[in-house]
Amino acid sequence: MSVLAPEVAARRPWLAGHDPDVRPTINYPRFPAHELLRIAANVEPKKSATYFYGTEITFWELQLKVIRLANGFIAAGIKKGDRIGLMLPNCPQFVITFWALLHAGAIIVNLNAMYTADDLLKIATKTEMSGIVTFDTVLPVIRQLIAEYRLPFILVTKVTDFVDAAPESTPEGLGLEPGWHHYSQFLATSTNETPPGLPIDYSDPAVIQFTTGTTGSPKGAILTHHNLVVAAYSVNEWAGSILNLIPVPRRTVFCVLPYSHVYGEICCLCYGIISRSTQILLPRFDPAEVMETLSLFEEITYFPAVPTMFTAVLNHPRANELDLGKKMGVFNSGAAPCPPALLQKGRDLNIFVAEGWGMSETTSLGITNPYIGQKKDGSIGLPYPDADVKIIDVNTGEELPIGERGEIVMRSPLVMKGYWNDPEETAKVLKDGWLYTGDIAYRDEDGYIFIVDRSKDIIISGGFNIYPRDIDEVLIKHSQVKDVITVGIPDSYRGEMVKAFVQLIEGATVSEADLIAYCKEQLAAYKVPREIEFKASLPRTGVGKALRRLLRDEEMAKGGHS
Repeated sequence: MSVLAPEVAARRPWLAGHDPDVRPTINYPRFPAHELLRIAANVEPKKSATYFYGTEITFWELQLKVIRLANGFIAAGIKKGDRIGLMLPNCPQFVITFWALLHAGAIIVNLNAMYTADDLLKIATKTEMSGIVTFDTVLPVIRQLIAEYRLPFILVTKVTDFVDAAPESTPEGLGLEPGWHHYSQFLATSTNETPPGLPIDYSDPAVIQFTTGTTGSPKGAILTHHNLVVAAYSVNEWAGSILNLIPVPRRTVFCVLPYSHVYGEICCLCYGIISRSTQILLPRFDPAEVMETLSLFEEITYFPAVPTMFTAVLNHPRANELDLGKKMGVFNSGAAPCPPALLQKGRDLNIFVAEGWGMSETTSLGITNPYIGQKKDGSIGLPYPDADVKIIDVNTGEELPIGERGEIVMRSPLVMKGYWNDPEETAKVLKDGWLYTGDIAYRDEDGYIFIVDRSKDIIISGGFNIYPRDIDEVLIKHSQVKDVITVGIPDSYRGEMVKAFVQLIEGATVSEADLIAYCKEQLAAYKVPREIEFKASLPRTGVGKALRRLLRDEEMAKGGHS
């Protein structure tokens, strides 16, 4: 039985609101993260670990592939501590590679498949990346990268290579350069099924997750093996009041959140392993494909998503036909605020649904509404087990009383080790064991936390974190643009929409469509502004700081946004 010391319980009054099966403290094992897979493979060897377009891999098969690939990595020269980029969509190859790199002692650098060559160059340089595992569709970007940055190890797959019904690719068919490795062939020739047994400590770095736009100086949150283990146990604990009632043979997790981001990595990939759930993998969110895949399964026990996905699923024409209320167990919404009406719609269908809050710096988790217990509209919920959370005055650092607004600071075993190769930025957010989140919120008398603003200017659109400066710095380079300020505008589907306000030079002839096309050439697709509005001047302070809030407020006053 988990018992807290009285003084600890006293500073965590929110524990009274936790669901009944959530322990107030957890004895997290101090082992490398890949031990999670070994346990699952040992106790459920015959159960399907992954499902991908009709092809299944059991937990035992997955463990053996992981060990073989890990030994292949080591034989190829990858050493403990090497930073290896992982640039794949959701597919079995991602799952295998993730655990294999951890087994080999490498540090995974999560890479979004939509990154440009410039994005990759900045991250590769920052981390001194020595290899990458990627796929055929992005090879043009990889070739641009290696023209400027040497990568000693490149492993390439075709996503459909792990679909039994699809023909397997060849190095020649993919046009691989000399010295590049073909994934399926590399795995086939790696036959050693004895675990490497490297001395990996639970405190060793496991993943680097970048948290900002990649212009300027990107920040890579260092997540340790222990961070991953704590997160896996925590998400399993939090959802356990519902999901642990479901027998293991029936457990599934619907995995369309990108595994290249820590939200998908923890709440789908790691949760799937620790709970011995079958990961139903989709490489992208396409509503028609999502609904068709849902139709193939009698039940989906866990579906982590962002509000955009939740909206598309519940409002899809096939929603009633598929009897979603009966099919779905727990629906978790995160990464962006979820409209109360949407949450209620899910509950009206008898789906257990809750939204929460986390950061890359907190291994995706931190504060979430109970699944069974009380939920409050507009609240991100209650802190997880073993977390201390305070709301502090941003000027004095003093803890504020209930109801007063200040910055969320957190102390938890979920908190990152620091930012990679960035002691100055680390010192700004980690102070005496506390993470300073930059989010402004208040706490009510029951311990529920409500975010009211963001001290940073981040735009959250469709679950993607977008920094306005990324767009500003692209548009300002256009020869007919004099000034630019980008903001996020509320949008009922995406959460927020990117809109840029532009001041043109005198005599300019460029159009909105021209600038959007220009952005498409320079930015990842999710960062491209949906709208551009021309203005005679833009609001700035006397020292030139962009007054984004003024533009956002003006836009809201116009109406037409929801």
